[in-house]
Amino acid sequence: MTKNETRGYIQVYTGNGKGKTTAAIGLAIRAAGAGLKVFIAQFIKMGDYSEIKALKRFSDLITVEQYGLGRFTDGKPLPEDIAAAQKGLKQVKSIMASEEYKVIILEEANVAAKYGLIREQDLLGLIINKPYDVELVITGRHASSRVIETADLVTEMIPIKHYFEKGVPARVGIEK
Repeated sequence: MTKNETRGYIQVYTGNGKGKTTAAIGLAIRAAGAGLKVFIAQFIKMGDYSEIKALKRFSDLITVEQYGLGRFTDGKPLPEDIAAAQKGLKQVKSIMASEEYKVIILEEANVAAKYGLIREQDLLGLIINKPYDVELVITGRHASSRVIETADLVTEMIPIKHYFEKGVPARVGIEK
């Protein structure tokens, strides 16, 4: 293996289009297929979404922890929302330092930083302190210019057309 094959990079999936979490979960499954351990920290969601049910099948290699209370989306978070996100941030720091996981996904961390659940500085700290061989993936709308600048790969999902605009609700197994 070359040095570039063992190096972990920083990936950011952002934008208003659909597919940010789906891309990150696809990467998690690919990593698990290669025998890599994956940690997914969800900073907004809470509940038994379809992707959570599916990822339980890979529980020997993929760990998912939810640090959202399932009710915060936009606006001003309550103190308990902030406390839950801070607990997640602390655990992610510990997991990253352990180097047990080779892929760490911070799902909706951009949203969490935008609305003050975690500080942008803390998110940048995770990026800066990332071990050399750990792949760090950050998802969510509203990626800050500093996160984008620091990342190695940035993909912006741009909505062009979506059936939601025609009144189609989120469907189990497709959007939720």
